[in-house]
Amino acid sequence: MAGIFKAYDVRGLYPSQLNEELAEKIGRAFWHVLDHEGFTHGKQIVVSNDMRSHSKPLKAALIRGLTGAGLDVLDIGLATTPMNYFAVGSLGTAGGVQVTASHNPAEYNGLKFSLDDARPVSGDHGIAMLEEKVASGDLPVATVPGKVTTADVTEAYRTHVLSYLHRPEGARRLRVVVDAANGMGTIYEPLLESLGIDLVKLYFELDGTFPNHEANPLKLENLLDLAAAVRREGADLGVSFDGDADRAAFVDESGEPIGSDLATALIAGELLKARPGGHVVYDLRSSRAVAEYITEHGGIPLRERVGHSFIKATMRKTDAAFGGELAGHYYFRENYFADCAVLAVVEMLNILWQEDKPASAVVAPLRRYAKSPETNFKVEDKQARMQLLAETYSDGEIDWLDGVSVNYPDWWFNVRPSNTEPYLRLVVEASSEEALAQHMKSLLDILGEPV
Repeated sequence: MAGIFKAYDVRGLYPSQLNEELAEKIGRAFWHVLDHEGFTHGKQIVVSNDMRSHSKPLKAALIRGLTGAGLDVLDIGLATTPMNYFAVGSLGTAGGVQVTASHNPAEYNGLKFSLDDARPVSGDHGIAMLEEKVASGDLPVATVPGKVTTADVTEAYRTHVLSYLHRPEGARRLRVVVDAANGMGTIYEPLLESLGIDLVKLYFELDGTFPNHEANPLKLENLLDLAAAVRREGADLGVSFDGDADRAAFVDESGEPIGSDLATALIAGELLKARPGGHVVYDLRSSRAVAEYITEHGGIPLRERVGHSFIKATMRKTDAAFGGELAGHYYFRENYFADCAVLAVVEMLNILWQEDKPASAVVAPLRRYAKSPETNFKVEDKQARMQLLAETYSDGEIDWLDGVSVNYPDWWFNVRPSNTEPYLRLVVEASSEEALAQHMKSLLDILGEPV
């Protein structure tokens, strides 16, 4: 059981770390999380699964645990994580559980939890409580087990997504390559076909062994096939989904990756047309260009620490129109403040139709600075190394919102600890490529060689 209870979900190797016996116990323990919430939205839980071969048996065990504790289950079958969120929010249930290990390799599986209105489960009364209750054996046994019913939310979800589509009359037909990475984005095929685009499909066969490449669009090597297909097909845009289709990455018509922070800014600018003065939440790894662009388009940028629970909480607090993270999560107010990759695709299409320019030209105004990718360093004493950085760069403006950030007029960096691995993660941005290389060299002297 060690190490599988993460900051935001449960995830581990199957069956050595996460198996049916443990999934059933976690299902029972989830009763305590809902009990802490007071069962204000009843006792029905939406459950769904991804395409991994072990997801169905894990789901069956989870359902045994949930119903054994007296919770009712609404099984929506094979679904993406955003579809699970949508079902929770639109059907008014007490919460949801998605069986998935997202972008992790085939030998992993996991559980993603939400509360009513698709609110994240986190903190002391979330994943930590699940771990404590499972470890202590405090697992409820109901006198009357809960009931299991099934539902199909596919059509309702399609209608919801299409409500965001704004294709001007007479707009050109866009050619779009979509790489589903053999993951759950595959089931979006009918939805994507209805967007009024020429869809070019890449790896649209459900296969939890991920035979073509890892289902993690954050790694540039996983975008190579997409970029090549975009160039080969003369496409206007390329899209890559992760394993459970809650994240997306984009490439322009030349196959050049569009940073998810820049995509956040573009989508924010589009949504702010209807919500002038609205808040937009972005994570602190994002380019300075993001806050500048949001301000230029009449919005109020809000910088937040990394992690969906923090982004969503700040969005709810400020009634923000939109939020985005460098990892490719995009959060929409009318989507229960939850992340939804396919809605981000729709908004990028809207922008290309409105601008009637190549994607590279649309992104160009945001390419204002030179920025590194997020880089990992294996460090045993993470806090001590961050403190050393703060002392070394003490002449800069320092904050500790998430790790240590140091800001100068012409450059900045953030170093933050991983929640799940013995890594420090570095992002650096400067006014030029030359300045970026110079500052990276100085930081590597302290952090060591990247992993």
